[in-house]
Amino acid sequence: MLSKPLPDAEAQVAELAAKIRPDLTADTALVGIFSGGAWLAERLREVLGIDAPVGMIDVSFYRDDFGEKGLHPQVKPTSIPFEVEGRHLILVDDVLYTGRTTRAALNEIFDYGRPAAVDLAVLADRGGRELPIAAQYCVWDVELDDGEELILEKDEGGTLSWKLGTL
Repeated sequence: MLSKPLPDAEAQVAELAAKIRPDLTADTALVGIFSGGAWLAERLREVLGIDAPVGMIDVSFYRDDFGEKGLHPQVKPTSIPFEVEGRHLILVDDVLYTGRTTRAALNEIFDYGRPAAVDLAVLADRGGRELPIAAQYCVWDVELDDGEELILEKDEGGTLSWKLGTL
């Protein structure tokens, strides 16, 4: 169990943007993983002033546990409204855990083309990796007990905040 209050997610967005900013190029585009990563990618696009639209990925069909879990009841359509081939992409998610969601997102991205590079940006890294995946940009290393999860929420005004949940 977390022993201190959850951090301010909006302050973390600003900190993450500051880490990303020096590596931006004219062809950098953001791709967010539904849902928390998509919200975060939209906020980062605003804060960083990136012109390209944000790509959105739902990895439901690309997960290696799809056969076990089945289809999520709220599947969103993937939308990558820009050319992926040869482009620098920043894959954005709210929480990095086992690495399986990231792997699924990478598989889907490569169905759209071969990017020049893909970096991973997350607000929180909770450890527990099952695959050799690491975030290039991260602002919070957090330890949670088994059965706990971090949930990024967005209110009606678009403000992001953290909530602690149970699996």
